[in-house]
Amino acid sequence: MSKKINVDGDEYDLGSFNQDAKVILKKLQHTNKKIQDNKKMCALLMRAKKSYMSELKQEIIKGKSGVDVASLFD
Repeated sequence: MSKKINVDGDEYDLGSFNQDAKVILKKLQHTNKKIQDNKKMCALLMRAKKSYMSELKQEIIKGKSGVDVASLFD
């Protein structure tokens, strides 16, 4: 039984693909993986950004008030 793939809602038999179509499919799969990897990296970087912004705010408050906000939660 040949493997089936779904392209835009249409199902195709991978065994019916010529060599060029198989190469294009590999490129498509690679591109989709890179997109997913980049989405994960973007989420990680956004989390880091929020953390740095929080730390910066704490430092600004500490500089203005002399109160170390972070030490209040230790």
